[in-house]
Amino acid sequence: MADKQLDDLFLDTLKDIYYAERQILKALPKMAKAASSPELRAGFEQHHTETEGQVERLERVFEILGKTPRGKTCDAILGILDEGKSIMEEFKDSPALDAGLAAAAQAVEHYEIARYGTLRAWAMQLGHKEAADLFGQTLAEEEATDKKLSQLATSVVNKKAA
Repeated sequence: MADKQLDDLFLDTLKDIYYAERQILKALPKMAKAASSPELRAGFEQHHTETEGQVERLERVFEILGKTPRGKTCDAILGILDEGKSIMEEFKDSPALDAGLAAAAQAVEHYEIARYGTLRAWAMQLGHKEAADLFGQTLAEEEATDKKLSQLATSVVNKKAA
């Protein structure tokens, strides 16, 4: 077996986040439907649209690398999304549901922020400036979404849950 290099790890992680984003696209409409707060619902709907653009950017990175876009099962995101699903089931019709949904969404955002930050750094190290720029755009969106979720949680949904 040949020694694995950073470019192998880079491609493997790219496949991981591609899979994750596609799973997130499936989960966001369910989260929006479950949310009782109009602001939270609108945030999930807006992030769904953003995520579609993020998937397109990932496909562009695959193209830059001369690879076919392909995902690799991401157990981490499946676990995080399962937690969100459990919250939707266990707290249905509860005043705490929206607080739980916001927290679950932030767990997703934090995973994505970690992945995109790493991919951006590796892309720079490997000389893939265009890919690094694309990751940087997505990273900024994920950080902005995390900030919006924090503001919404502290100003609306956590108060309602209490």
